Amino acid sequence: MTQELIETMPMLRQGRPLVVAIDGPSGSGKSSVSREVARRLRLAYLDTGAMYRALTWYCLDQGLDLEDAAAIEQAAEDLPLEISTTPHEEYVRVGGTDVTQEIREPAISSAVSAIATTLGARRELVRRQRELIETHHRRMVVEGRDITTVVAPGAEVRMLLTASEEARLRRRGVQLGGTQSAEQLAAQVTQRDAKDSTVVNFTTAADGVVTLDSSDLDFDGTVDAALGIVNKVVNRA
Repeated sequence: MTQELIETMPMLRQGRPLVVAIDGPSGSGKSSVSREVARRLRLAYLDTGAMYRALTWYCLDQGLDLEDAAAIEQAAEDLPLEISTTPHEEYVRVGGTDVTQEIREPAISSAVSAIATTLGARRELVRRQRELIETHHRRMVVEGRDITTVVAPGAEVRMLLTASEEARLRRRGVQLGGTQSAEQLAAQVTQRDAKDSTVVNFTTAADGVVTLDSSDLDFDGTVDAALGIVNKVVNRA
């Protein structure tokens, strides 16, 4: 669907809040699907996982001990972060340095759980995420691991995007261009999920959260299903 066609479609809940909160495990397609949903709905977009990755990059660049919770919490408060909030452009900058590509490297993927499970750092990033939602007048698609339960539990639409482990490993492998071994993929997907699940539940839908299983859906099918959930919830409301 072209942007020109999208711009001719009626805007959902125009002038009223519409936060679409999407959670899910690694490799479920959260980022790509959420970005396209935001584009179709003409909403702002926030990839909260990129914020944790940016903080990880910052801590490593500063030479911090990732097991030093106090240092990580302070780094979260000091983090000079700029992140795109539009589905049409992707950038992440830390102190003016563009780290958009670097934060997707395996070294960051293997270290990000240490940051994400530091509760003080989570509190600061959640504060920033809520601030960004308000800055965009509560018209935003926000995706991550704790959006439906912690960041925006009052979102107008809340969904859990999931997929089988086989599908998630396959998709992450394609995303990384076949550069990772089976062991590396497992570390980036299932092992990271296991670590992060010690502080947040993103594998089981909370009350009021709609589950979307994309195991047998392609990208377009998943986007259409997600949009169907949004429309159903909004129309019901």
